[in-house]
Amino acid sequence: MLKNTQQLLELMSRLRRPEDGCPWDIKQDFKSLIPYLIEEAYEVVDAIERNDLDDLRLELGDLLLQVVFHSQIAQEQGHFNFEDVSAGISDKLIRRHPHVFSDVVFANDAERHQAWETAKALERQEKSKTVVSETVLSGVATNLPALMECEKIQDRAAQHGFDWSEPGPVFDKVLEELDEIKDAWQSGDQAHIQEEVGDLLLVAVNLARHLKVNPEIALKESTKKFTRRFQYIEKQIAASGRSLKDCELNELDFFWDEAKVYFKKNPY
Repeated sequence: MLKNTQQLLELMSRLRRPEDGCPWDIKQDFKSLIPYLIEEAYEVVDAIERNDLDDLRLELGDLLLQVVFHSQIAQEQGHFNFEDVSAGISDKLIRRHPHVFSDVVFANDAERHQAWETAKALERQEKSKTVVSETVLSGVATNLPALMECEKIQDRAAQHGFDWSEPGPVFDKVLEELDEIKDAWQSGDQAHIQEEVGDLLLVAVNLARHLKVNPEIALKESTKKFTRRFQYIEKQIAASGRSLKDCELNELDFFWDEAKVYFKKNPY
């Protein structure tokens, strides 16, 4: 294993060598690699969702390459290297698992989770450049997918008491936000409509949290479900020699309901 890791590091170093490396690899920097880093992470997720373990192995390799690539650039600039990255995550794992690597005992999962969050808070405090810049929401990446960022921000606020104790009031808040969207729509103020739609999505994420549902995964699954049903409609319309634009909405709705029944009986 160590031999393969060393070979990977040497290959990356060779590709970046100014005199005889790869021109594309040489000209990359941290920012230029961001799209590839994000893409590789999503391709790992896709392989997992498809339960394609051979593809998962390959995609994890592509994601690892991004870590090696960034580490090589940092090493060339005198900041850190791959060994420093490995040491950092190893130290963090040990620090966040005192119940495994030391004699700490937690009474339950809630106590363990609280200790984990406390450790993360201390790490954020150490990373903070000034006392002024540190807030309870510090450390949540702002370039996460919107649903994920919203969930993490709300989780952080909830850890400091800013949250409802049970789902009931959140259901009421969802209905309240719907009414506010309707009022905004009737006003014709597009900026206000956008603001209220955003508020509804934020409350929907909060409801998902209270119901112990991951909103990112839930929306992803619902989008897949919509896609399957819509493609079913396309197939039925194509069989009649027509296109979707040739059909009235009530006919499309009929096939939509038919698709719901079909996929309920044939989920896969």
